Amino acid sequence: MTLRNWLLLLTLSVIWGATFPVAKYAVAEIPPLVLTFLRVFLAALCLHLVLIVRGIRFPVTPRLFAAFCLMGLLNNAIPFSLIFWGQTVLPASLASILNATTPIFTVLVAALLFRQEKLAAHRVAGIVLGFAGVAVLLLPGMDGAVLEGFSGAPLWAEALCLGAALSYAFAASFARVFRGMPVLVSAAGQLTGSSLLMLPLAVLQGTGALSWGAADTMSWDPAATGLVAWVCVIALGVACTALAYLIYFRLLMDAGATNASLVTLLIPVSACLIGISVLGERLEMPQVAGMALLLLGLVVLDGRALAFASRQRRSPSARG
Repeated sequence: MTLRNWLLLLTLSVIWGATFPVAKYAVAEIPPLVLTFLRVFLAALCLHLVLIVRGIRFPVTPRLFAAFCLMGLLNNAIPFSLIFWGQTVLPASLASILNATTPIFTVLVAALLFRQEKLAAHRVAGIVLGFAGVAVLLLPGMDGAVLEGFSGAPLWAEALCLGAALSYAFAASFARVFRGMPVLVSAAGQLTGSSLLMLPLAVLQGTGALSWGAADTMSWDPAATGLVAWVCVIALGVACTALAYLIYFRLLMDAGATNASLVTLLIPVSACLIGISVLGERLEMPQVAGMALLLLGLVVLDGRALAFASRQRRSPSARG
């Protein structure tokens, strides 16, 4: 990759890594489903403006609209909602680590359910290492409580973050139907679809008809929401979604999907560093060990490091 591509990759990892600490601030005052709607709605507006500026027509047909809604459900509505709901009680750093299981679930879904990929030996090894890391994160707490992981993190909240990763995996397999379509159009389409899907749920939760944990059945008062929370909403929609998509698509075109996927390894590192420095979060040794195992699994799953090491071992004999 070129220096420009590496800078784009690092920038993207910081933006997506910041999503978790920013959401942690916002979800303390805004119900998770409302926050999801605001995020996707703002992002959809931004991308539609970009389409207008670039003179790109947004296609609308019943079949395509249904595909946009399904993609928006799998890639935005479900995972964003589950992560935000989990973050009502989870530290941002732990949520980001659990979200890093996305490539593992993606390989499993693509290989076992849709037969789109083959499970090579290095991928099986990566999956085993990755899930070993998850197992460490989900072990009972130091007091032996079976419903809590380390640091008292509720298992239900950790399961929500893993469910988000699984939803992303299904989205990655379904995304093949958009081949040949400009990526900016497909991104705007799925965000539009997810906005429409989230609107009624956001209304229900915002009015107190659907409990969200922090205030139970109390309705949400936008006027009482602090300025910091609103800034976080704008950051989530404009920077962490719309801008991040534009950077990601540029990276895809310039460096390819394989190189762009390296961002998965960097996001939890960025999120943890931001969570520690800004939110004052603290990673315990079991969480560090779990993250290390998970990231090692992702490196093995990717395969490039193993291929490079294999070439280095063969090169002396080849020269001889």
